[in-house]
Amino acid sequence: TLFTLSTSSRRGSVPASKAKQKEPLRRVKTKENRSKRGDVHGPSTVYLQVVGAGSRDNAASVYVFSEFNRYLFNCGEGTQRLMQEHKLKAARLDNIFLTRLSWENVGGLSGMILTLKDTGVPECVLSGPPQLENYLNAIKSFSGPLEDIKLSVRPYTEETYSDDTMTVYQVPIFGGPTQATPQKADVSSADDPGESEQARLDMQRTAARDSSLVVAFACKLHPKKGNFLVAQAKELGLPVGTAAIGPIIAALKDGKSIVHEGKEIRPEQVCTPTDPGPVFIMVECPSEEFLGALCTNQQLGRYQTGGTEDPAALVVHMTPESVLKTDQYKKWMERFPSTTEHLILNEHACTIHNIRSHKIQAQLNMIHPEIFPQLKAYKPQAALHVPNVRAECLLKFQLRPVMEWQRDAIPSCNSEEFVKEASEVPNFLAEVDKCRKICSAGSAELSGKYPEVVFLGTGSALPMKIRNVSGTLVNISPSQSLLLDCGEGTFGQLCRHYGDDVDDALSKIATVFISHLHADHHTGFVSHLYLQATLGKPFSPIFLVAPVQIMTWLNQYHDYCEEILSHINLIPNKFLCDTVEVPKQRTKSFIQAMLKKNNLQRFHTCLVRHCKNAFACSFTHQAGWKLAFSGDTMPCDAFVHIGKNATLLIHEATLEDELEEEAVEKRHSTTSQAIGIGMKMNADFIMLNHFSQRYAKIPLFSEDFNDRVGISFDHMRVSLSILSKVSTSCFLHFASSDFFPVRLNKKIKEQHCVRTGLISLFSTVVPHYNTVHLSRAPSFADIFFVHNFACFCFSFFFFNSALCSAS
Repeated sequence: TLFTLSTSSRRGSVPASKAKQKEPLRRVKTKENRSKRGDVHGPSTVYLQVVGAGSRDNAASVYVFSEFNRYLFNCGEGTQRLMQEHKLKAARLDNIFLTRLSWENVGGLSGMILTLKDTGVPECVLSGPPQLENYLNAIKSFSGPLEDIKLSVRPYTEETYSDDTMTVYQVPIFGGPTQATPQKADVSSADDPGESEQARLDMQRTAARDSSLVVAFACKLHPKKGNFLVAQAKELGLPVGTAAIGPIIAALKDGKSIVHEGKEIRPEQVCTPTDPGPVFIMVECPSEEFLGALCTNQQLGRYQTGGTEDPAALVVHMTPESVLKTDQYKKWMERFPSTTEHLILNEHACTIHNIRSHKIQAQLNMIHPEIFPQLKAYKPQAALHVPNVRAECLLKFQLRPVMEWQRDAIPSCNSEEFVKEASEVPNFLAEVDKCRKICSAGSAELSGKYPEVVFLGTGSALPMKIRNVSGTLVNISPSQSLLLDCGEGTFGQLCRHYGDDVDDALSKIATVFISHLHADHHTGFVSHLYLQATLGKPFSPIFLVAPVQIMTWLNQYHDYCEEILSHINLIPNKFLCDTVEVPKQRTKSFIQAMLKKNNLQRFHTCLVRHCKNAFACSFTHQAGWKLAFSGDTMPCDAFVHIGKNATLLIHEATLEDELEEEAVEKRHSTTSQAIGIGMKMNADFIMLNHFSQRYAKIPLFSEDFNDRVGISFDHMRVSLSILSKVSTSCFLHFASSDFFPVRLNKKIKEQHCVRTGLISLFSTVVPHYNTVHLSRAPSFADIFFVHNFACFCFSFFFFNSALCSAS
């Protein structure tokens, strides 16, 4: 089945009519040339590399490389972010294999498809479980039709696939009957035919979902001909270096003996042995229901001791720890010979994936540990009794040319090293120390006040190494939270922010607001639903305040993948607009319950100037504070109206002021436009977010920055009660210093002078600030200075690194 989807909505890209035609990728041309030449020999270099190790913040995924092809096995949330950060090129990816149609395995698929399309990949084939076509249709409901990429679905019933690198055998494994019985509505057909019809539909949906099947993959590399040994050939008198040697080499590599000058020369005399092609296996056993079928599977048994094929070189286990520890699974692993390596990807992985996030946070933490808390990591787990390797991000297992583990690519995450790097910036430590002394008295106040805002994703379009896509957590009280947008990877950000306390943080989120149906704003929502329902705690359905069109996507996922609709109380955004009447009593009751649950007086929405059915919101707490959230929009008077006199405005500032024309085309706001809306709204404080990923760390400053404006960072944590006391800002010191124009426009020969000037500026501004403020008790002006100082250091680290690289 072929699908054609469009990504213009998610990426804010130029309309298709204006888009430039992309040249075919060079590797596509190379592949065509190989086919014409009839090359059939296997690749010389092949390795598997861990992308996501299966930890809670990054689902299990494995990247397979050869010089001819690239493959991805499973694509959970955050996969494309990891590939971007660690330079695993999606442009070469043409096959994605999925072991099971669960959110852990497909949560990142929509973003990956859009990324492949944007990078010019002409075709991608998805292999695996049933209902995959229906899942792609669900993606289509918000992405629109694709025009430049052809998606093909290869069902598990097509057992064999072969290309230039390897042959892949799809091995279906059917589980036993599920222990949980489907939930049925309590209905009486005589009393309420409508409820009876709903029950019938629920039963149809249960039948359509097929959770009783996982697909394993046995992958066998094509044989590789032996290498021609030039020195031995010369000794035997072969015409090395002449035109006549070509046919001779070809014959010998094909295993044929030749006669040269009356002398027979056998292949083994001048060629290394042919590599028959090792086998690796990808297997997921999600629960004990699949153990019997897995352990008795004859196709996989061929690669175990006593099987009909050469034993597997590597088995990759994407299996939860509870199943791995069962005697039955252990015995199945033991049936592979001792030469077989085992790689474990599951929730016990302790590797850190997003190194750049940890690095930036460690450096900002030096400035203020309350505003920029250290990110959490997981402790190593004990090994199984079967010799195995626990997955780490970027760990490699090389199959060719030499079979071995390779750890050189595994990134290091050492907070002490990150701090040391920052400390080497001249005068940095001295100024940090002064700043922390000023603010120390305010730290306790900052950490103990509610509401509290945690920025989980502050970038736009697609997740990148510094900024994830949209997600803002508002902790209204110690027991209640509200989530504003939920882009891909939001749960991973929660894991990194809260660590072992993430389940507690997740259980407190009673309401989720989705501004509009672009993938960077809502594709993390399903994992949120699924995980919150599996916490083992008393659970009430989430109040979902979203465009009603989101139900097309959720209904299709519910019908064909996993049950989720019982976890939702939908409040369509349009029914919270001022002049719209709520037609159904059920919706009215949801609205009242949502307000009561969050201790809110009111919750307003309005249509904004972005895509169709895009909304902003504002809500007022019973304590009197008010928060306004723009979602994605151009400057919008309707939003000014509902956000009037907000305590905090969170407004998108996707682009710098010089790109106003592009902002109009993509229907976003510039920095100054966002600030202008805040001024018209009379907001106490304006926090900018949703920055274009072209700005590596912070956007360009505008002259409109003032003491009521801040820039958000991922994992930044602030209190509204303190924001409301802001009285000054140091943004203008840095914006007027010509720092940012210099960073972008000056030539390399001027950089030494610029660096010296920046150090002087830095040493001048901060002591002046200290002289003015040390004579009184710390206020939020001091706390906010920390935030501005962080912005400066953020950009200064980047600038200093760029200078070192250039020199």
